[in-house]
Amino acid sequence: MKYKIVTEASVDMPKKFAEENDITILPIEVNFNGELYPEGLPNDEFYAKMKATGIIPKTSQPNQYKFETALTPFCNKEDWFVLTIVISSNLAGTIAQAKNAVEALNMKNVYICDSQVTTFAEGALIIEIVKFINEKERTPKEVIDELERLKSKIKLVAAVSDLKYLKQGGRISGAAAALGTVLGIKPIICLEGGRVINCAKKRGEQANLYMLNCVKNRDRNYPIYFGYSADQSNIENFVNKYYKELDVNPEKTEYHSIGCVVGTHAGPGAYGMVYFI
Repeated sequence: MKYKIVTEASVDMPKKFAEENDITILPIEVNFNGELYPEGLPNDEFYAKMKATGIIPKTSQPNQYKFETALTPFCNKEDWFVLTIVISSNLAGTIAQAKNAVEALNMKNVYICDSQVTTFAEGALIIEIVKFINEKERTPKEVIDELERLKSKIKLVAAVSDLKYLKQGGRISGAAAALGTVLGIKPIICLEGGRVINCAKKRGEQANLYMLNCVKNRDRNYPIYFGYSADQSNIENFVNKYYKELDVNPEKTEYHSIGCVVGTHAGPGAYGMVYFI
C-alpha cells in the first residue's frame, strides 16, 4: 500500500521534508486589508509586511475545489490510501471543505484527520506518521490508529514576545498589553482541546523556566520540535542555555518557522516547543 498525505498551509514543516515525501500542502490566502495573496506569502515576507504596515492580516482556508483537485488523482485507486490532515476544527473550518470534497468524489480510500493542532505541532504530527509509515509495510488501519494515538500525545507550549499583536487581534485588552509590556510579562500559550489558550503569564526568565518544566516528563522516544516566528534568535538562545535540561544537541537542532496562520495572532518574536507525552 502506498500513502499520500494532503494537508494545508496552516502546517509548518521543513520544505525539504515535504518535497522528499511528496506531501501536498494546499495554500492559504492572506489578505492585508484587501491586498490579496492567494498562494500565501513566504514567512519572512509575511512578517516584514506585518511590521511595515501594522496591519493584522486575515487568512482564508482552502476551499472544497482545492481539496478535490488534490484528491482526484488518487481517488479510489486500490494501491493508494490518502491521509488528509488539517488544522484543528476549533481554529478553522477547513475540515468541512475536505469532507465536502471527499463526498463529492465519493472517495473511499481516504481518512480525514482533525489534527486538533496547527503550525509546527501539525508539522510534527505529519513527520512522525511519515516515519511510522516508512518503517515497514503498514495497513491503513494501523496508520490511522497510530495517527490518532500520536494526536492524543502531542503538546505545544510557546511564549509570545510582542503583546501588540494579541491586542490588535482582540486576544487581550489594550490595558493588559500596555501593563504586560512595561512589566516584561510574556503570555504562555498552549494547545488544549484543539484551541489556543493562555495557560500562564510569566515575567522574563520565568517564561523559559515554565516552558522547560512543561517538557520535563515528555516521551523521549520522540524529539522536541522547536519553533519561532520571524526571530530565530529567541529559540536559539533558549536551546543554547537549556540544552542539557532539554537533552538535545544544540549543534544539530532544527528550528521550524511559524507561518501566517498562528503568526497573525502571535506576531514576530514568539518561540516555543512541540513534544509528545
